[in-house]
Amino acid sequence: MSLLKKEMDKYRDVDEDELLKKLSEEELQRLEDELEELDPDNALLPAGLRQKDQTKKAPTGTFQRDNLLAHLEKQAKEHPDREDLVPFTGEKRAILGMHTLMSNQQYYEALASSTIVNKQGLNSVIQCTQYKPVPDEEPNSTDVEETLMRVKRNDPDLVEVNLNNIKNIPIPTLKAYAEALMKNTVVERFSIVGTRSNDPVAFALAEMLKVNSTLKSLNVESNFITGAGILSLIESLQNNTTLLEIKIDNQSQPLGNKVEMEIASILEKNTTLLKFGYHFTQQGPRLRGSNAMMNNNDLVRKRRLEGGPIFPKCRTNV
Repeated sequence: MSLLKKEMDKYRDVDEDELLKKLSEEELQRLEDELEELDPDNALLPAGLRQKDQTKKAPTGTFQRDNLLAHLEKQAKEHPDREDLVPFTGEKRAILGMHTLMSNQQYYEALASSTIVNKQGLNSVIQCTQYKPVPDEEPNSTDVEETLMRVKRNDPDLVEVNLNNIKNIPIPTLKAYAEALMKNTVVERFSIVGTRSNDPVAFALAEMLKVNSTLKSLNVESNFITGAGILSLIESLQNNTTLLEIKIDNQSQPLGNKVEMEIASILEKNTTLLKFGYHFTQQGPRLRGSNAMMNNNDLVRKRRLEGGPIFPKCRTNV
C-alpha cells in the first residue's frame, strides 16, 4: 500500500494544463473518446462543454453582426404567416374551467347577474374582487426590560406579557422571563411569537411549566425551536394542570413523524389542556390530538353541568 501511495505522490503536483498543451490533435481526440467511455454523460463537465466539438467547417468570412441582423429581419418578413387552426369569427368563446379560477363571491355574483349558457360556462363578465386594504400591524411597543422587572416583582396588574415580533430580544433575556415566571403568581398569558426563540428558551419554559400554577396560555409560534425543544414543552404538561392553551405551530423546521407521535401520546394522557395550536402533518397524530382536546373539553362541560369544580385544584403527576 505504501508503494502505491509513493507511486501516486509523484503525480500530485502535475500541471494538467501544461500536459494538454503538449498533446497533438489526434491525442486530444483519443483522450476525449476515453473520457466519454468512462463518463458518457460527462457529469463532471459544465453543461455548455458536454457537446462534442462540431466546428470543423472552415469560416466563410469575418463575422458581421449588422448584416446578420438584417438578414434575419428580411427572412422573418418574407416568411408567410401560419394560418390559425380555429379562425376568428367574432363569436364569444368560453374559457373551460373558469369556475376554478373564480372565488365563491365572483361565482355567485356572476350567477345572479346572468343566465347560465351551459353547466360549465357563464354568459357574463367576471368582475374582480375588491379587497379592503389592511394596514400594517403596529410594532410591538412593549418595554422588554421593564416588563421583565415587573414579572420578577410579581406586579399584580401584569396579567398578560406579549413580546410578539420583537426581533432583538437576547436569548438570556427570554430565559430570564422563564425563570421569573417560576415564582410569578399573576401572569396568566405569555406570548413570544416571532422572537427567534430556540431550544434553550423552550427548555427553560418547560422547567417553568413544571412548577408554575398560574399560567393559562403559552404561545411560542413562528420561532426556531426544534423537535427536542417542542417535545420538552409538551412533556412538561405531565406536571402541569393549570395550563389551558399552548401554541407551538410554524417553527423553522418540521418536527418529524416521531415527535408528532410522542406529542399525540402525551396529549391523550392529559386531562386539563383545552386548546393545542399545532397542525400535524400526519393524519394519525392529528386525529389522536384532536380527539384528546375534544375529550378534555367534554370533561369541562360535564363538570360544569354537575356543578363541581371545572378544574382540579390539586397538582397531580401523570
